Amino acid sequence: MKDAYDFLMKDVQIKYGDTLVAAVSGGPDSMALLHMLARIKKAIDIEVVCAHVNHNTGRPGQLEEQQYVEKFCRNNNIIFEGMIIEEYGDDNFENEARTKRYNYFEQVVKEYNAKYLLTAHHGDDLIETILMRLTRGSTLRGYSGFSKIVDRGFYKILRPFIEITKQELIDYNRKNRIHYFIDETNLEDIHTRNRFRKYIVPELKKEDYNVHKKFYKFSTILLEYNDYIDKQVKAVIPKVYPQNVLNIEEFLKLEHVIAMKVIYYILEHIYQDDLMLITDNHAELIYNLIMSKKPNAYIYLPNNLKAIRNYNMLEFVNEPINDKEYEIEVINYINLPNGKNIEVLNKSEQTDNFICRLSSDDVKFPLRVRTRQDGDRISVKGMLGSKKINDIFIDKKISIQERNMWPVVVDSNNTIVWLPGLKKSKFDKTKSENYDIILRYY
Repeated sequence: MKDAYDFLMKDVQIKYGDTLVAAVSGGPDSMALLHMLARIKKAIDIEVVCAHVNHNTGRPGQLEEQQYVEKFCRNNNIIFEGMIIEEYGDDNFENEARTKRYNYFEQVVKEYNAKYLLTAHHGDDLIETILMRLTRGSTLRGYSGFSKIVDRGFYKILRPFIEITKQELIDYNRKNRIHYFIDETNLEDIHTRNRFRKYIVPELKKEDYNVHKKFYKFSTILLEYNDYIDKQVKAVIPKVYPQNVLNIEEFLKLEHVIAMKVIYYILEHIYQDDLMLITDNHAELIYNLIMSKKPNAYIYLPNNLKAIRNYNMLEFVNEPINDKEYEIEVINYINLPNGKNIEVLNKSEQTDNFICRLSSDDVKFPLRVRTRQDGDRISVKGMLGSKKINDIFIDKKISIQERNMWPVVVDSNNTIVWLPGLKKSKFDKTKSENYDIILRYY
């Protein structure tokens, strides 16, 4: 904890009268952060604002957790600000919850004219994030995980625990008798991060207990190289990407390494801290769109973004999903507008129409879920030729209202690979065959 304290007092140079906003959930990490800030407040009289978000997911103890954090703030002369998320509507719960959290935190920062927003991300979080992005694919900056300091213009995000382990924070809480809450969903194997946390990170720590420091060094080196390449990219951006529109003629003059970095540069600026949503696949899709012989074409990207090519121009347009028509990229978990879900699984014994196994040898990833379109046909598993989606709806006695909302899973070539709950395509694999992804509809 001394490293975190020295970072704030010596490196950042927090001083008398500064206002800090702390993002506090009530878990062990954020309660350690709040306790440390309470101590600093007593020493130099800074203003500390605690920003708490109740995710309102139905998990037992969430209200109790909120009340405890509020009481801790009252006892330590800290301002408490709380927000309850009333409803969710995105296709990706974790992404939407994160977006709502940070929007709220920024709102609190503005309200109190704070200089800093502090989060309790620690060394183990950094390891998990880097491993997840290495496994899934990302940008150069994405592979670095997250930064210790992020300049947001009118305030900075600080992560003072980035060189401290989770266990050190738990030990700190125990030593100072700080009560905290455990979110049981953090123990479930269904989430990718949890699997890295439970099974991979402990093995790395067996090799070197201080492995988090190696990952931090790796992160800082990547950021340093990324900053250097960014300088080269920024020199060409005014010509290649004026007014947020890509000039394809100028783009084609670039060396491949700079050209790809221009794509990553654009994605990084669009997605910022949501880079977990972006993979190498997305950059490749954009590059292929640029190199395509078709003068007019488009692709879909996460967060309702659409990359549209119009002759010599390429622009990125936000197209919010509505209830009558939607198109969503398959990431880990999708909450569909019809109230159902599609989830990516590691394994399953199911073989019915509510499960689908696919191979990247046969279909082009990433996959998307959309509503039906005129002329939609599917090559049904076990049948010659193809069948109209509309005919399947009629055969299965699906109502008109349900048909308009029924999910259709397609690959990046817009080939239908699954009609969830109704029909499998010829691309579906048996349990004994090779496949890269398992999808479940429920």
